[in-house]
Amino acid sequence: MRNLKSLGLLLTLLLLASACGKFRKIEKNPDWRIKYEAALMYFEKKDYYKASVLYEQIMPIIRGLPEAEKAQFNLAYCQYHDRLYLLAAEQFRTFYETFGRSSLAEEARYMYAYSLFKSSPGSNLDQTDGIKAMASMQEFLNRYPNSRFRDQAIEVIFTTQDRLDEKGFENAKQYYRMRQYKAALVALKNFKDNFPDSKYLEQAHYLIIDSNFQLAEMSIYTKQRERYEAVLNEYKDFVDRYPKSTYLRDAEKLYLESQVKLSKMKNLTI
Repeated sequence: MRNLKSLGLLLTLLLLASACGKFRKIEKNPDWRIKYEAALMYFEKKDYYKASVLYEQIMPIIRGLPEAEKAQFNLAYCQYHDRLYLLAAEQFRTFYETFGRSSLAEEARYMYAYSLFKSSPGSNLDQTDGIKAMASMQEFLNRYPNSRFRDQAIEVIFTTQDRLDEKGFENAKQYYRMRQYKAALVALKNFKDNFPDSKYLEQAHYLIIDSNFQLAEMSIYTKQRERYEAVLNEYKDFVDRYPKSTYLRDAEKLYLESQVKLSKMKNLTI
């Protein structure tokens, strides 16, 4: 049994060596047609690395020839499947800019935006590529409103908006966690303005109430009145917007305590 396993391993190694040797010969062959046909074969076999190596070698040679269209399109997909998403995006962009009248131009435009989307990280990291992907996908939908990729494009836009939404809220909330309440108020109010449909809006509004209260507690006496009054005003707006909020009880405590504080301040001035 051990001898059979050893023989099987040896045969596998010989086949791999033979395959590598064959690829090296194709790679060194001066005839671009042989490389083109081999690249098509490797692409069909989903050996995207070898296909991309050959396509990259022949692209400068076949530019302007009929074969260039297929080669450029396949090269973009090779890099996409190898998870080189930014490179893939550039290749798809090059394709639709070069072959704008191609029947594949629509798919290339979609894949350009989708590759940018795939390159963008989670919501806790920089969203520059995500913003670019969302804008590019919206441009795609404007150009091809009835595209077969329409549903996927809309999903990408919504997913990216959710990531930006979460990123914006976490950035604002970070000031609150650090007890930098003045900065938190600015950031949270900006978040409300920038993301009026956010699922975090209710929590952001509560944090504005709490930040105002905490800031009042930390303030000098002459600043306290206006900040406790801000708690009252924000609370009234909060209750109108979210009468069944899970934060309502906590917000009410801050409201009542602020009323007590303001009442004491009023009695001191009488």
